[in-house]
Amino acid sequence: MKFLVFSLLLLAFSFTACKKEFFITSPDARISISADTLHFDTVFTSTGSVTKAFKIINENNQQLRLNSITLKGGIGSAFKINADGTPGPSLNNIEIGANDSIYIFVNVSINPNTGNLPFVVQDSIEIVYNGNNRLVQLEAWGQNANFLRNQKIVGNIIWNSPLPYVILGGLQIDTTATLTIEKGTRIYLHADAPILVDGSLKVNGQKHDSSRVYFQGDRLDEPYKNFPGGWPGIYFRGRSKDNVLQYAVIKNAYQALVAEQASINSNPKLTIKQCIIDNTYGAAIYGVRTSITAENCLISNAAAEKNQGSNLFLVYGGTYNFSHCTVVSYSNAYIPHVNPVVTIANYVQPQPGSFLTADLNASFTNCIFWGENGPVDDEVVTYKQGTGAFNISFTNCLWKVKTNPANSNIVATLNNQPPLFDSVDVAKRFYNFRLKDSSPAINKGIATGLLTDLDGNNRASGLPDMGCYEKQ
Repeated sequence: MKFLVFSLLLLAFSFTACKKEFFITSPDARISISADTLHFDTVFTSTGSVTKAFKIINENNQQLRLNSITLKGGIGSAFKINADGTPGPSLNNIEIGANDSIYIFVNVSINPNTGNLPFVVQDSIEIVYNGNNRLVQLEAWGQNANFLRNQKIVGNIIWNSPLPYVILGGLQIDTTATLTIEKGTRIYLHADAPILVDGSLKVNGQKHDSSRVYFQGDRLDEPYKNFPGGWPGIYFRGRSKDNVLQYAVIKNAYQALVAEQASINSNPKLTIKQCIIDNTYGAAIYGVRTSITAENCLISNAAAEKNQGSNLFLVYGGTYNFSHCTVVSYSNAYIPHVNPVVTIANYVQPQPGSFLTADLNASFTNCIFWGENGPVDDEVVTYKQGTGAFNISFTNCLWKVKTNPANSNIVATLNNQPPLFDSVDVAKRFYNFRLKDSSPAINKGIATGLLTDLDGNNRASGLPDMGCYEKQ
């Protein structure tokens, strides 16, 4: 009897073991692949890319053995593959359990060539099983660039290369140096790469999209290319002077423009004209006891954390002149609108109950201050401590406020009248802050001597529109 039981157990074990090791070999075995093509957006030469992946799914109730997974370009390919921890370029006898799956990981590193324009790099992955062949296509756009790592600018340097500049580790402009960036130049900055200006930065963009100067993060693949906080920002430090940015687009920074301390001469420390500052995780313009002049600028969608700044965050006094600027935020998937778009104070508070104050002089003319899809009632707030100079004027501005900003001179403002922007689609991240024909901001400004708008279009010969765009 014991022998019979032992024999049955041995037979059952043998059957189970055989069943466990049984692989489906029919050419009709079903697999699915989660992607037929992997596309990599612009990859700068020599810097590599984000890793992407696809799944191979065994849809059978039995194990499946893949004969091979092969990168067709072989070891010389710009692409590299890895299957569940095993590197390619060729992998053999890969087993997938019944109704299970494996991941294939792919990245790409592109070698420089002599071209200035983006170029396409392609390859494919072949998957062979049970006499079947399947292909997954690989495609990447490569771009040559001028690569600078931990670079210090000394002397007078001009950037006008048709190749973009990729900054790694940071860029510093020395106290006696001037960096001039000519029209059409594009600067891409890594997550560890601030621009530190101790000397002077001059940006000479022009009105057409192709001739503006662009600053943005170097991650151009989805979804990272639209993330705020992708690079630190541009910092104008104590001895910096005579900085002028014209027709620049600064986007996806942590803090886009930061200026500190007074100018060392009679010029503003920072002058920005016809600039777009967009999608900033912290403050878009952060001024600390400094001097800033801004004309025809769009400052949009900033300050993602409660009580951590505003689109315009001007503190510890200073001298500020803003004309024809549109300062606006809409809550979206990346940046909730939780702070006023403008915060102005004549002090900082290094510790509870202790204030450092400085004289404050600020004027805002023909500006729009607006926010939507958030809990903010007052889009412009001012704070005062001490008895020092505190002079703030708002002239012919449109704003959303429940309570007017304190200690301010307010002339001819439009209160809580929606500016009627051309079109805003938060879900699609589409923002056109030009004005509709019915906007209350049309012809409600006063003459300032500014003859063009952010698009480079002429302003009306009569009364101009409020904001950075003149209705054409």
